[in-house]
Amino acid sequence: MPRPIRALIRPRAVAHNLEVARRRIDAARVWAVVKANAYGHGIERVLSGLAEADGLALLDLDEAARARAAGWTRPVLLLEGWFEPRDIEIVDRLDLTAMVHTSEQIDMLESTRVSGPLDVYVKLNSGMNRLGFKGDAFIDAVTRLRALPHIGRIAYATHFADADSERGIDAACQEFKRATRGMEGVVSLANSAATLRYAGARSDWVRAGIMLYGSSPFTERSAASLDLRPSMVLRSQLIGIQPVQPGETVGYGSTFTAERATRIGIVACGYADGYPRHAPSGTPVWVDGVRCPIAGRVSMDMITVDLEAAPHARVGSPVELWGDHVPIDEVAHAAKTIAYELMCALAPRVPVNVDDGI
Repeated sequence: MPRPIRALIRPRAVAHNLEVARRRIDAARVWAVVKANAYGHGIERVLSGLAEADGLALLDLDEAARARAAGWTRPVLLLEGWFEPRDIEIVDRLDLTAMVHTSEQIDMLESTRVSGPLDVYVKLNSGMNRLGFKGDAFIDAVTRLRALPHIGRIAYATHFADADSERGIDAACQEFKRATRGMEGVVSLANSAATLRYAGARSDWVRAGIMLYGSSPFTERSAASLDLRPSMVLRSQLIGIQPVQPGETVGYGSTFTAERATRIGIVACGYADGYPRHAPSGTPVWVDGVRCPIAGRVSMDMITVDLEAAPHARVGSPVELWGDHVPIDEVAHAAKTIAYELMCALAPRVPVNVDDGI
């Protein structure tokens, strides 16, 4: 038999979370962000849950080709555009919309022939200081693109650095308004955090990402409080139980010392499965109906758990690492990271089932 660990992916939960986004945005349209293989879920596995999305947004040409091969016929936005001239030919063939964020990308366009007009977004750097044009360079980029006969519709976008924090988006929005004054075209501003928090940033298209997968973009708001449902559940079983006496230690580095007679449950899951190695003792795990704390260091293949709250637990008892009973955001917070990383880190060795329930 294979190890008992498995992940469940729930397209219907994704569909529900997409509807939560739709309730916030009135007549705006939704780019459903499926980069990083749909945040570790698998593009093909979640595509049915995104049937009501207006478009998909991603990074890789390979993922765009997979979405098309899986039957997606609506728009696809390439969030970082192309990296070399031959990429433009693939963008043309797959009928993609591309984000343009450097003058070098426009240089490539000027020397490349395509079969039909390409639709593009021009990205403004409004304070994130990663990708995008600043100030006059943004206007120059739009002017150059307008002069090209093989460019179709030109739209405008930026990415907020602080939509999920107290600093907010006012400064970025003002910068975007200054840069695009007098320009006609579709606008996309809001990520998940801005979609949920700022009505004024929802514009023509929103780019819903982490919220589609049932995680909150805010440290102070739970996913459940936002009516978001978990789209990934990670489950396993107890594969051993060790009685530990007061003063004995558990795991590598002896980081946990028993203060009482303790039953330690051994869970078939470790950092090689994608569970965060730095999750400390006390991180919650759901064992056979109750929450129990991790006791000791996460190892490659196993997690050790204090079973005091689950005296009925035995070898074979079900375990949830995150999902319905233990929110993935809670595990991520304990490990001092974010749910994005946990989702994307799900290891190839973990069997995955598609679950039609929510």
